Amino acid sequence: MYEKILFPTDFSEYVKKTLECIGDIPKVKDVVLLHVIDATHLSKHGWTHGQHIEDAKIRLEEQKQHLEGLGLKVETNVYTITEGSIQDVILKIADDEKVSLIVMNAKGNSLIKGLLLGSTSLGVIRHAKTDVLVMRHKLVESLEGEKFEKFCPRILSKVLCPTDFSKSAEDTLSFIKDMEGIQEIVLVNVVTKGDTAEEIDTNVLEAKKRLDEIKEKFAGLKVENHIRVGHPAEEICSLAEDEDISLIAMSSHGKSWLDELLLGDTVFDVIKIAKRPVLVVRTK
Repeated sequence: MYEKILFPTDFSEYVKKTLECIGDIPKVKDVVLLHVIDATHLSKHGWTHGQHIEDAKIRLEEQKQHLEGLGLKVETNVYTITEGSIQDVILKIADDEKVSLIVMNAKGNSLIKGLLLGSTSLGVIRHAKTDVLVMRHKLVESLEGEKFEKFCPRILSKVLCPTDFSKSAEDTLSFIKDMEGIQEIVLVNVVTKGDTAEEIDTNVLEAKKRLDEIKEKFAGLKVENHIRVGHPAEEICSLAEDEDISLIAMSSHGKSWLDELLLGDTVFDVIKIAKRPVLVVRTK
């Protein structure tokens, strides 16, 4: 499972909330904390990142102590780049450290208007060779203003697994089924084909039959089947809200041979618009 994870951090309040979730990921033993300093552009005062580096080391040590208090083994890495991109560093460290999971944050310009992914997160998700967990946190109103309500204490309580009945989706379902801590699984297939009502009904019935067959393989787990008709990403995210899903788990590839080279469009769209944590599983 996920014994060694990479956690890039920029020390924001949002990232701090995600740090609290690390101990809730099953089987985690080792954590690599990474902070990347972007020195690709010199200021008019020259190279002025020395203090930034020292501050980063101090803050990483604080996060390290927090995780060590949870019984985890922690490495820290402050990496300065003068060329290239932050995502390239994250992908390199993930390869060098042979991590089994990268934990990223869904973070946009405005958490009030909506949770959107930054370009670094999108780049890592698109090109990573390992699984990626995109964490999202609810915003709740309080007397002190907006606060984060983390999903992590129940992240595996109700997992939504979309399937297009491809081999990759099948492998992802097998992986999720064996994951420790799963309480309930929600299966969904989104019907996208059918020029007439009759054709759509036929495709829905076929999807129902295939979902029922999959459900039989999940003996011992509580499983619900859902069929939606429409745009896959929109229907998946809508169902996630309707069912109060704790995690959306998806294969990085779909039916198309092209998806073996590029992240599937549906997966990418779900990652961008979902309001729930998303686990992207790289099936072998």
